[in-house]
Amino acid sequence: MTRFYGKALLAPLTVFLFVFFLLPMGWFMAYGVRETEIPRALPRTLAVLDGWLAGEPVPATVFAAMAEDMRQAADSGTMADAARRINYELPGVRSAMSKATRTVGRSDAGTSFDSAFFEAINPMLASPAFFSVVKRAGGPLTDHYLLAAVDLKRGPDGALSQAPNENRIYIDVLIRTLSISATVTLCCLLMGFPVAVLLANASEKVADAVLILVLLPFWTSILVRTTAWIVLLQKEGLVNDALIWLGVISEPLAMIFNRTGVVIAMTHVLLPFMILPLFAALKAIPGRYMRAAHSLGAPPMTAFFRVYLPLAVPGIAAGCMMVFILSVGYYVTPSLVGGPGDQMLSTFVATYTTTTGNWGMASSLGFVLLFVTVLLYLVAHRLSGGRAVLPG
Repeated sequence: MTRFYGKALLAPLTVFLFVFFLLPMGWFMAYGVRETEIPRALPRTLAVLDGWLAGEPVPATVFAAMAEDMRQAADSGTMADAARRINYELPGVRSAMSKATRTVGRSDAGTSFDSAFFEAINPMLASPAFFSVVKRAGGPLTDHYLLAAVDLKRGPDGALSQAPNENRIYIDVLIRTLSISATVTLCCLLMGFPVAVLLANASEKVADAVLILVLLPFWTSILVRTTAWIVLLQKEGLVNDALIWLGVISEPLAMIFNRTGVVIAMTHVLLPFMILPLFAALKAIPGRYMRAAHSLGAPPMTAFFRVYLPLAVPGIAAGCMMVFILSVGYYVTPSLVGGPGDQMLSTFVATYTTTTGNWGMASSLGFVLLFVTVLLYLVAHRLSGGRAVLPG
């Protein structure tokens, strides 16, 4: 009976997570492998290309089928999405397809739609490369977006190759994202561990006062905190003025719109997420362990590294994983405080969803972030001897 009540109490949370987290996440991730634009706009063209292989002459009947699809797509409004999808692999074809759709719509009833008709509009529309992309994007599933997210592409024959240099950016952005996240995590650990030790060993009155200071950032929005750092770190800001007054520097330092500002602002925002798990783990370590080590002749540093630190590993692992996972998906702080070379992968996800409408690319980049995060968690779990726990 107790077990039944326990499951009943968990049911609302389970339903909530499924409806508002797992289901939307799965729907969003599906955009990275689904092909819907070409099947909706060019069904007759795909039917003719069903038995066609790249490298063979383009079937003569495909042009009449494509013209009919263009007539239908112009009425339903699906051609624009199809043209945008093909343009991802064949830059410049979008305007050509738009022009062809208008030309087909204005053509007389007896017009012969053949390769010459489309070549006169744009030779690309009659090329085998164009129809290779059309067939490859004919659905229902595709690996185009996932490959593009790791700077790969398929050629007309389906072979894998690296993307052109001007389009080869996502691996560098991913490495930058992981580098910034690791730096922020390390800074939070170095700054948060002493505070957590103080909280775990101080008197209740002191611990309460320090804990209020730790939780204080949660009472202010991330946007306000990030904007405040822009004011503090600018060349005429408080930080530069203080350093000049102390004689540390002679000229103001550039600390915003670069990597320095991003790391400082993100460390400030995420520091509580490191301190709280550490505090919980350190508070559970009995003080008699350290006293026993001292009584057995261990120097303070030896007792710390041989007794105290190993017992703190679960808290360190949980804090580092929490800060790192939050850092990987950060968007507001790098966008406001960082420069063009400091934008993280989440910025591109936001751009593709809100600006360009390329949901397939946004989904694939999100999948890359999720895959890397899970992989790093498994590595941390293994290195910590199975004591790393999921943050939350």
